[in-house]
Amino acid sequence: MERLINFDPQLINDVVITGLAVFILFFAMSYLLFNPARELLEKRRQKIANDLENAKTNKEDAASLKAEYEAKLKSVDKEAEQILDEARKKAKKQEAEILAEARTEAGRILERANREIDLEKKKALEDVKTEIVSIASLLAGKAVAASMDVKIQDALIEETLKEMGESTWQS
Repeated sequence: MERLINFDPQLINDVVITGLAVFILFFAMSYLLFNPARELLEKRRQKIANDLENAKTNKEDAASLKAEYEAKLKSVDKEAEQILDEARKKAKKQEAEILAEARTEAGRILERANREIDLEKKKALEDVKTEIVSIASLLAGKAVAASMDVKIQDALIEETLKEMGESTWQS
C-alpha cells in the first residue's frame, strides 16, 4: 500500500524550495508592498493626529476669540449705553438752555410789547385829547359865533386879561 503522503526526497526538496520561495516572496512582497502600505498608513495616522491637534488648537482659539468678542460686545453695549446716556444728558441740557432762552426772549418780547402798548395808549390819549380840543374849539367857535355879539366878546377879553394878570405879560 502506498502512503497517503509520500515523503520522498523529491517532495521534501519541492517543499523546501517552495517554502524558501514563499519565504523569499513574503519578504520581497513585504518590502515592496507591505512597507509602503505601512508607511502610507503611518503617514495617514500622523496626518489625522496633526489634523486633530490643529482642530483642537483651532477650537481653543475660536473659544478664546469668542470669549474675547463677547467681552468686547459687552463693553460695546456698555459704551453705547454710556454714549446714549451722555447724548440724553446733553439733549436735556440743550432743551433746558433753549427753554431758558425762549423764556428770556418771550419776556423781552412781552416787555417790548407792553412798552409799545403804553406808548400807543399815550399816543392815542394825546390824539383823543387833540381831537376833543379841536372839536370843542370848533363847537365853541360855532356856539360863540352864533350867540356872541361885540359886547360879550369885549367882556370875555377883559375877564381873561384880569385872570392872567399883569405878571404873565411882564415875564
